[in-house]
Amino acid sequence: MHPADAHDLWMTRRALLGRSAGGIGSAALASLLAPAAFGDPAASGGPTPPPDVVAAPTAPPPSPQANGLPGLPHFAAKAKRVIYLFQSGGPSQMDLFDPKPGLAKFFDKDLPDSVRRGQRITGMTSGQARLPVAPSVFKFDRHGKGGTWLSELLPHTAGVADDLCVVRSLHTEQINHDPAVTFCQTGFQLAGRPSIGSWVSYGLGSENENLPAFVVMISQGTGNKNDQPLADRQWGSGFVPSRHQGVKLRGQGDPVLYLSNPPGVSPAVRRQTLDDLAALNRHRLDAVGDPEIATRVSQYELAFKMQTSVPDLADTSNEPRHVLDSYGPEVHKRGSFAANCLLARRLVERGVRFVQLFHRGWDQHGSLPGQIRNQCRDTDQPSAALVADLKARGLLDDTLVVWGGEFGRTTYSQGALTATNYGRDHHPRCFSAWMAGGGVRGGMTHGETDDFSYNVVRDPVDVHDLHATILHLLGVDHTRLTYKFQGRHFRLTDVHGKVVTPIVA
Repeated sequence: MHPADAHDLWMTRRALLGRSAGGIGSAALASLLAPAAFGDPAASGGPTPPPDVVAAPTAPPPSPQANGLPGLPHFAAKAKRVIYLFQSGGPSQMDLFDPKPGLAKFFDKDLPDSVRRGQRITGMTSGQARLPVAPSVFKFDRHGKGGTWLSELLPHTAGVADDLCVVRSLHTEQINHDPAVTFCQTGFQLAGRPSIGSWVSYGLGSENENLPAFVVMISQGTGNKNDQPLADRQWGSGFVPSRHQGVKLRGQGDPVLYLSNPPGVSPAVRRQTLDDLAALNRHRLDAVGDPEIATRVSQYELAFKMQTSVPDLADTSNEPRHVLDSYGPEVHKRGSFAANCLLARRLVERGVRFVQLFHRGWDQHGSLPGQIRNQCRDTDQPSAALVADLKARGLLDDTLVVWGGEFGRTTYSQGALTATNYGRDHHPRCFSAWMAGGGVRGGMTHGETDDFSYNVVRDPVDVHDLHATILHLLGVDHTRLTYKFQGRHFRLTDVHGKVVTPIVA
């Protein structure tokens, strides 16, 4: 007997009456407690939500990659997709993007109280007897027609300087890794809210039904192999439907876990199994109305399609030799940052909406000069090659590339300071990032810090502003992309955020 038929026979008259009575009673109680949910918003004392506010759907659309929400984008988009190169651990802004040559005269002198202004520091340096200033040992020079200042550690990035907008005035509320990364990904320091990629997937959907809208890849840097861990919730969907969570492509084994058929299971058997499973799930969906059941059905279908699309994506044998060489020697090593950058380009070519690369190794509390050299060797050439490759294919104009971490590093040394060696602690008051393509003005620098790269003194940009700008470039008004959860309309930028208009082309 077919399992669905067996389920029908289980429904006796007594069970039907019992379920019906319970269902009617529950509906009646719900209508008394929340009349607005039953079509009478005035009864709850609240106004009718504006039409552009998007509440949680009762069930996901039938296609796993439906093209977003009705009415989105809100206006003409400059970017269709995003590649976010997230540098996990906190890159040192004053060793990469924010030169402070005047600090040479302050070497090994205590950080002035007038600069620190009593701001909190982490427990890792609060117990130090001194906070000695550590000028960068690296040289800076101007590059491109815009004269962008970049460290000698970034020679390849210097080659695409006129495509970059360097933002020096970012700041964040968080001083430790996990809440700071969570804040950068979700707009809130506590776990549980949707990540930025999930918001984009939810709002705009995907242009490819055979691949997820949101894909994540992780690489381990050589700057600090004991760097902070990353949790899967950093690319989670929070309270929006789970089909919008990031799908992680692995660097070893199968690109996606459990995607391949088990031994002895043919594609035809797999197809029949999924059809039977879908019938059971749809039967259960009709009975209980849980939208996550429909999500499960759609994700099984997407997984089946990915059995063909993912191997094709991961096969780079047809890439021209000069393209492979441009990403550097690590491009042939699966799971490396270089290989992931190349895959990121291949993903956006295929219509994936949001690709996020996490590269660990930037948490350099000690021996920073040596560690950051290694880290830049991992990332400099592939990052620049990605920008150049997108540009050569005509994709950079509508692909936004973002490079940055969760916070910066202190101007004072953590631990011992010598003329050639130092460490730096976490610093949320200012840090740097760059953006390219997707409607961003190239060859410019936005924002300014003080002479110690400690405080923002001009054009501050907080994390909410960065998120608002990314959404704006995608044609989304960050105040109008909302999701109703527990009685409140949530958004990525919470109640904050403004678009950084000077950097928009």
